Amino acid sequence: MRAYWEQFPGLRERLIEYGQFIEKRMSAWGDVYNYGLVDTEGEGRKAGEWMNEQQVDLVFCHAATYSTSSTVLPVHQINKAPVVFLNLQPTERISYDRTTTGEWLAHCGACPVPEFANTFNRAAIPFRVVNGLLGLDYTPAISLTNEITAQRKEAVRAWREIEEWVRAAAVPRNLQHSRFGFLGNTYSGMLDMYSDFTMIAAQTGLHVEVLEMCDLDRHLRQVTPQEVKAKLDEVHEMFQISGDSPSDPIARKPTEEQLEWSCKVAAAQERLVREYDLDALTYYYHGAPGGEYEKLQSGFIVGHSLLTARGIPCSGEGDLKTAVAMKICDLLGTGGSFSEIVVVDYVDDTILLGHDGPFHIAISEGKPVLRGMGLYHGKQGTGVSVEAKVRAGAVTTLNVTQTGDGKLKLIASEGESTNGPIMRIGNTQTPIKFRLAPDDYMTSWFAEAPTHHCALSIGHNASLFAKVGELMKVKHVTL
Repeated sequence: MRAYWEQFPGLRERLIEYGQFIEKRMSAWGDVYNYGLVDTEGEGRKAGEWMNEQQVDLVFCHAATYSTSSTVLPVHQINKAPVVFLNLQPTERISYDRTTTGEWLAHCGACPVPEFANTFNRAAIPFRVVNGLLGLDYTPAISLTNEITAQRKEAVRAWREIEEWVRAAAVPRNLQHSRFGFLGNTYSGMLDMYSDFTMIAAQTGLHVEVLEMCDLDRHLRQVTPQEVKAKLDEVHEMFQISGDSPSDPIARKPTEEQLEWSCKVAAAQERLVREYDLDALTYYYHGAPGGEYEKLQSGFIVGHSLLTARGIPCSGEGDLKTAVAMKICDLLGTGGSFSEIVVVDYVDDTILLGHDGPFHIAISEGKPVLRGMGLYHGKQGTGVSVEAKVRAGAVTTLNVTQTGDGKLKLIASEGESTNGPIMRIGNTQTPIKFRLAPDDYMTSWFAEAPTHHCALSIGHNASLFAKVGELMKVKHVTL
């Protein structure tokens, strides 16, 4: 309210200082543009136009003191980015005996928020609210009370939520500028994974570049011995080379020929990614028995694991929706490893999640193991596969599925990766204890009609993924 400034000297400057504190904290997670104080409806229009010029992804409206809703509404009628109202009180408790009207006005940010909520609801503008304490680590000289609240749970909770909103805002923009390669085809008969490229592009903004095996083969023929050597060095640095499996006769120590072939294919995969400027890749190719392309696809897993570790997630079996899930996880810095249900351990109350590759090396428990596979289960050819588990601790699965009406949906599940045993068969496997018992969890998950693959991320990220879904305008469910 502009009328306050002359009535209460120092209030305006005090509120601007609070805004600068918020800007500084938010800047740790992304690029922040601070318009400053909006105290009239005319200033609100200017702010909306300014935010359009900055092409902002998300607007935080700090309710620093009482303000009429007419000052705020024009901002968001002009700028269409999602809005989060920040109701962050500077003090845990005002000094009742000393407080003046001007002092109270510096702490009454909650007062206008219901007015904002009503106005935005009637204007059909979605909004979100973060309530809590401002979290200062000092008390401004003008203050008549203690404002050091950084360690209070109300400040910690509020800033965790703000951080999630800032990080989540990066996902829709990055997806809109992403190029996903689709190499080969989707595994025949896996009907849950089939998707319409136009539908994916329409709902995420990403571009799907359809690639052919002959594109990859063309690069394979250009790979130099020096490139193969460089890949071998990378593989020895990032992986442990296994001996024979103690239990599975088809999982053996990789031969030098298998390793060299995987590294040559990995070099070709890197060339392909560079040529088409890819940000993610989904792939599968069956290949005729004994054909050149069957041999080529047999070397996929190592190179695709290396690419995934470098921020170019690769999903197998032509599962484009799970590539999107993996990319979301990777953009948020939480990993995202290609997984499906492997087996249930009813003794430990865990469900093992994993696949025959690729694996996100950045979230591995120790060095992943490379095993030579005499046979890929359910597929043709032989080659080198990754055996690994996600490190113990908090994890969250993210599943991107498609509903009967053609809409994408996010499904998130939080749990704990345990130190339980895994099989030595050349597959990634992570035992996870979910918050529900295995049968109850599976009942809940299956009822959501998921794609049978998911991305496995580290940390408890369900609320973060929910914010991503909201900003993408995609339905989201947390089990």
